[in-house]
Amino acid sequence: MSTYSNANTGSKPADPYKIANKDDAISVSEKIETLNKFVSSCKYGMMTTRDFITGKLVSRCMALAAKENGGVDQLFFTNTESKKTNELESDPHVNIAFLDSSGQWASVSGIASIETDHSLVKKYYSPALKAWMGDLGDGVHDGLENDPRIGIIRVKISTATYSVSDLTFLGFATEVAKGSVTGQPASVNKLREIGEIEIQSWRASH
Repeated sequence: MSTYSNANTGSKPADPYKIANKDDAISVSEKIETLNKFVSSCKYGMMTTRDFITGKLVSRCMALAAKENGGVDQLFFTNTESKKTNELESDPHVNIAFLDSSGQWASVSGIASIETDHSLVKKYYSPALKAWMGDLGDGVHDGLENDPRIGIIRVKISTATYSVSDLTFLGFATEVAKGSVTGQPASVNKLREIGEIEIQSWRASH
């Protein structure tokens, strides 16, 4: 596999920030539970799909409706007649990015499916959906829980990467200032990766 490089740093790491902040020496349970807590606190994520006509990537804001299987299945309500359902039928690979106001972030990659089982819709239905679906006035497409347009996008997570921090604002600023003076990478985040095997193992036990 080819790799891109624009520098030769010899024996020194070309990306010292990643080395200084990588935090993988913890249990799978802690990695996934921290991810779940962060995602829930964000509530909204940017879901990226691929346009089935142009092949270009498209992102849209989606509200997290629920999590299942220990958090490694993420559920989002959708209008089944929207363009994104066509995109997912063509290519089910998605990425969902979460970001909070302090700069903490998570990137989740997975496979999406469109579910129209209304027992699942009713389980997580919120009356607020009516504001997005609209009432067409025909007694069927009314934005309520039995509206056939309401479906759920289930994203089965394959891998995830996220960066969280337990530093205060002052602690963060101090680390950055120290790095600016010394040239040492700022150790300010817990950068964690969750691999496919870890996800599969977690899903099987939940």
